[in-house]
Amino acid sequence: MKLNTLFPRTKLVLNVTYSAFPSLEETYHHFIHQHKLEYDAAQYAIIQQLQCLYDSLSSIQAYQTKSVFYKFTHSAPQLGKGLYIFGDVGRGKSMLMELFHNSCPLSNKRRVHFSVFMLEVHAFIHECQQQQRTDALDRLAKKISQTTALLCFDEFHITDIANAMLLSQLFKQLFALGVMLVITSNRHPNELYQGGLLREQFLVFISILESSVDVIELQARHDYRLTKQAQQLNRYYFPLNTGAEDFINQHLSQLVPANALHKQHVEVLGHGFTLNTVYDEVIVITFAELCATALGPADYLYLSQQFSTFIIKDIPRLTRDHRNEAKRLVTLIDVLYEFKKCLICTAEVPATELYLDGDGAFEFRRTVSRLIEMQAMSLPSHGE
Repeated sequence: MKLNTLFPRTKLVLNVTYSAFPSLEETYHHFIHQHKLEYDAAQYAIIQQLQCLYDSLSSIQAYQTKSVFYKFTHSAPQLGKGLYIFGDVGRGKSMLMELFHNSCPLSNKRRVHFSVFMLEVHAFIHECQQQQRTDALDRLAKKISQTTALLCFDEFHITDIANAMLLSQLFKQLFALGVMLVITSNRHPNELYQGGLLREQFLVFISILESSVDVIELQARHDYRLTKQAQQLNRYYFPLNTGAEDFINQHLSQLVPANALHKQHVEVLGHGFTLNTVYDEVIVITFAELCATALGPADYLYLSQQFSTFIIKDIPRLTRDHRNEAKRLVTLIDVLYEFKKCLICTAEVPATELYLDGDGAFEFRRTVSRLIEMQAMSLPSHGE
């Protein structure tokens, strides 16, 4: 498994050539005209901010194509600040990021889910340690800057001081090398890592971040994912009674032939585990197997590459004592959502009641929103 595998983001629901539109604002209005987006004044305010950044990058791109004489007689456009867009779940941050990234004229751009980026950072550091090198972050910053002028992060969050310290050094070097960042997050930078250990050291990272990005809030009123809540019962069953197993069997009968069942042993980054119920591209697995064991982002990323449909059984109501399980479920759903996987679940309670109180409960709201939205995704066709 290669850790530098990116989460493939689907295009907006209308297939268009983004370069056909002279501005980001016109692209946004085109999607509204085609009834693929609903106009939202708060989203449009962010579009205008992104348009300014888009224009700046376009000017830089155009300047780089000019003759040597032109460059001698004209100053290069100045690179401005990047953007940090924060707001509540389901307001359209990722959609706006996707529209901006796809429209941006730069060829050396990258959009990556933050969890995947951190996997890559730790893998690169580990590789340098194996080579007994002590300049891992310097080398990584230079490597990124050589291939990426615009780096877009989705779902930015910080949950431990170790990552904060790494990012503080890495971001400082990336900014010095001229890499522009555009970031989406559910929290304002000052609200990241609330209550964490050594938070005073984390403030150094916040200072570095805010010196190189403009922080703007997306204040849309509606969680657009929740408009699909009526469809939730299609693939999310609660409570865990005698009907839960019938619910799963009914879906299995529609998805796979009965004789396709088998076990599968997998190895990810040096550790192995067994999948007990596999039907070709469909996996049936319990919440305990996925989230109450020592699995992490790399494991979920690997599984998402192997299966198109996930049937997760017996998700309990989570309490403060289940903070680690809740954190793993957040990561798992992020992976499945980004890969556009089909998800079928049985749970003790509705998604909105899965984890109401405890560390990470705020971040879990995004997971609830995504669980609901995923019920509206089209079922894949298997066995044809």
